[in-house]
Amino acid sequence: MLDRVSSVYISTEQVFALATLLGFRFAPRIGDALSKKLYLLDAVGTSEPLKTLLFDQVNKKLIIEQWDEMRRVASSIRHGTVSASLLMRKLAAYPRQNQVARALTEFGKLERTSFLLDYFRDAAFRRRILIGLNKGEALHSLARQLFFGRLGELRDRALEDQIHRAICLHLLMAAIAAWNTIYLTEAFATLRRQGEEISETTVAHIAPLGWEHINLIGKYQFAPQPGRSLENLRPLRVNVTKEGEEATQEAAS
Repeated sequence: MLDRVSSVYISTEQVFALATLLGFRFAPRIGDALSKKLYLLDAVGTSEPLKTLLFDQVNKKLIIEQWDEMRRVASSIRHGTVSASLLMRKLAAYPRQNQVARALTEFGKLERTSFLLDYFRDAAFRRRILIGLNKGEALHSLARQLFFGRLGELRDRALEDQIHRAICLHLLMAAIAAWNTIYLTEAFATLRRQGEEISETTVAHIAPLGWEHINLIGKYQFAPQPGRSLENLRPLRVNVTKEGEEATQEAAS
């Protein structure tokens, strides 16, 4: 099952439930994880080592009764019948007696408990979540650097104009990520030809979202242009370190 990392601090049980039903695991940042209550299917015992933890029991009968309905809700999201955001808003607006919403909450309590137990005991899992969050923060930092015009605010009144501005921002971010990916790949290949050992594990920690080598000030043109071949790349910038060793870096734009 794939992990989906999120930097949100508020994570509802229904999000945990729907993520599991959709085939991946929700892995959020939970600031007050130690104060969260843990849930079990069966009655809570009085085990001495677990007395310091808060346990409770979920409504197993409700989960079983509404299982098919919960899967139908998840299928609607998977096939695009309804968006996840719209569905979450509708679930939040339902009265408390809605059985599907309650069942999702109960099922989500179990999934959140499973996530918290893995989070507490598995240091590698915690590091993986942190790495994913750092990449997300890098993406937001790039967006803030690009969106410097008008003090980084959407001041267009028409919704269509706001959407166009947001699309252009995403296009610029994608262009920078694509540029960095191409030249980082070439830089890694050059270093390896020179005898440097660069493991794939190390490469996985590098996000192509840096912008220090790119001049962001100017006028952006979004007119269609013919594609360019990747065979004619700019030469990489090669600097000599204090020790006299060569280090290859990505060429400046």
